[in-house]
Amino acid sequence: MDPVRPPDPVDRPSIRPLSLSRLVVCSTLMLGASLIWTFKTRHLPHLVPVPQLVTTPPSTHAVSHLTTNLHTMAYQQERLIAELAVQRATILTQKVFNEKAKGTVSKDDKSPVTIGDFGAQALIIQAIRKNFPNDEIVAEEEASSLRTDKALSAEIWRLVQDIKLEDPESDALLGGPLPSEVEMLDIIDQGKSAGGPKGRIWALDPIDGTKGFLRGGQYAVCLGLMEDGDVKVGAIGCPNLPVNDAETLSASIGVDQTSGAGNGVLFSAVKGVGAASRPLAAGKLAESKPISMRPVPDIAQAVFCEGVEAAHSAQGDNAAVAQLLGITAPSVRLDSQAKYCSIARGAGDIYLRLPVKKDYQEKIWDHAAGDLIVREAGGQVTDIYGNTLDFSKGRTLAANTGVVAAPKAIQDQVIGAVKKVLKL
Repeated sequence: MDPVRPPDPVDRPSIRPLSLSRLVVCSTLMLGASLIWTFKTRHLPHLVPVPQLVTTPPSTHAVSHLTTNLHTMAYQQERLIAELAVQRATILTQKVFNEKAKGTVSKDDKSPVTIGDFGAQALIIQAIRKNFPNDEIVAEEEASSLRTDKALSAEIWRLVQDIKLEDPESDALLGGPLPSEVEMLDIIDQGKSAGGPKGRIWALDPIDGTKGFLRGGQYAVCLGLMEDGDVKVGAIGCPNLPVNDAETLSASIGVDQTSGAGNGVLFSAVKGVGAASRPLAAGKLAESKPISMRPVPDIAQAVFCEGVEAAHSAQGDNAAVAQLLGITAPSVRLDSQAKYCSIARGAGDIYLRLPVKKDYQEKIWDHAAGDLIVREAGGQVTDIYGNTLDFSKGRTLAANTGVVAAPKAIQDQVIGAVKKVLKL
């Protein structure tokens, strides 16, 4: 009998090796899943579903708090740069005035343009270009006259080239010193945007109130940011306004003022956040405080202000409106957007700029920053028909006629008087 031969290896069943491999794979998968869960629960608890956080809606208070924080955070960099840029430009304007370097030329519209105008525009546009290179700029000046008047260009460069903030960090934020006279002229020419309803556009008036500047009265360096036609940020430097917000406007405020000795204020606002003032400084921004328009329980006691130049505002009509409202005190006349700033902080109450010519269109750079500052201080700014100012129409307020600014509580009453006087 032949001995029993063990089966060949190829004939052996493969069940056991296959079962073992499956067991190893399954065990490995289970171990891996266990390790992952342990890691998630111990080290990444935020990845573990928490049903109650999903199903419970946030409270009204929480939503309101979040919205307030978002408003507060929005446009803070733009506000900072605008304030620093305006502050640096006022250093130049004061230097120009104190050295009595009052060289002027004429533009097509025959309005005076000073050395300070050109230099301040160059400094501010440089700061905008450094921080917001894609933004457009609508500015008052252009450099064609300087390219043909070499002596005037050289004088501006002499005064501008060394202007800086005393705080190096703040000055670096603005781009530092201007590189050269040629680049200064190129920078001045970067304010030629046509404006309009779309995009981010800065409105710049390097010296608003040129005649006030030349005679030592009130003037302002003004900068506003519009986004899709809506003013979001405003900054205005008034070197000759008193720092004390409680100091009421007087007839002498428009003449024979000097910077220093308690004068020099920087105003600013962000839409939805409020308005503030701070002393103008030579380096870092000084501490700010909120401002607001004062209540006017008796409109007959209101202080109303208007422009110095009769060519800019119908002073006879202004006086008739005041008389109709029962205001007997004489108007306070001062140049520039310092009028907006003065009523915004409660030093005055009503600002009238009634039209001299029916077809005259106000320039957006003369109103953008001041309009926002007054509204954020609790006031209202409209045209003579009661319509809000529309900054989306280009370089002018083509949809508006005249300007009326007052506390919200008495705005309708003022507009009513304006319509009666103008027979609207």
